[in-house]
Amino acid sequence: MDAPFDVQAPKKATNVSINTDLLAKARALKINLSATLETAVAERVSESERWKRENAAAIAAYNRWVQEHGSLGDALKRF
Repeated sequence: MDAPFDVQAPKKATNVSINTDLLAKARALKINLSATLETAVAERVSESERWKRENAAAIAAYNRWVQEHGSLGDALKRF
């Protein structure tokens, strides 16, 4: 599977917050937090991109319907 990002892009330091007990356990197990976070974020990006592809037709159909008929909330507006 191809990475959903440019793996050659430079790294950038950032701050994250993590449960202190979980951090201690991860450090005791010598888990590479940067690599683990990068893998987890890449998986979420892939899931999001897959969802967008899988639902593109439904989203386009809904957008066409709204253009033709207005949004569902238009009838409830009082302004």
